[in-house]
Amino acid sequence: MSGQRWTLIVPLKPASEGKSRLAGWLDPGPRLALVRAMVGDTVAAAAAARCVDRIVIVTGDAAMARTARRAAAGSLAIEFVNEPEPGGLNPAVRAGIDRARALQPVDGVAVLLGDLPALRPTDVEDALRLAALQPRGVVTDAHGTGTTLLTAMPGVALDPAFGAGSAQLHVARGHVLLPLAPGSGLGCDVDVPADLDAVLALGVGPRTRRALRGVAAPQPGGARGRRPQRAE
Repeated sequence: MSGQRWTLIVPLKPASEGKSRLAGWLDPGPRLALVRAMVGDTVAAAAAARCVDRIVIVTGDAAMARTARRAAAGSLAIEFVNEPEPGGLNPAVRAGIDRARALQPVDGVAVLLGDLPALRPTDVEDALRLAALQPRGVVTDAHGTGTTLLTAMPGVALDPAFGAGSAQLHVARGHVLLPLAPGSGLGCDVDVPADLDAVLALGVGPRTRRALRGVAAPQPGGARGRRPQRAE
């Protein structure tokens, strides 16, 4: 493993605003619980990665901040930055990068999105080992259009372009595509109900598994059915 150390930036919008494309399937209460559960599993996996020194959480949601703190469980340094005004994902990421580099300039910085419930510590370690070989790196989602991890080595500028088509935009800004091993949870975010089948096949973390227990499964045409229980 590379000896490069990393600070991760995890931007989190208020849970009530998260995963709006799941609203046609989940009622507000279960959707809120699922958003928080996925954040908890993502942060727990990232905090357990051996090459990560600290995590900077950028959020204006106190409950999301508590979820992240509990998930890290004292295993490493965790810092909190209020979402700047005006808000938005890219301003939040920039605020996190500024804090990360002020805290530890010799660390690489990596922006990790918080909706990766099948993430494992080794997924983070493998990606950051590859990232240490490039000035800038990017990991795309399973569709190849979105970004789940964005990296820059110490002293290298990182200008985030999250949003529609972010993978192509980040490559255009000099980020090298980082390949993932088969089965890596780093490529599987959850935006729409169909994404859940992919993460369940990989194996989600315990918080997400509890949040989905007994929840009705999405069905074609918007009908609801009961999601089969997966083996634990």
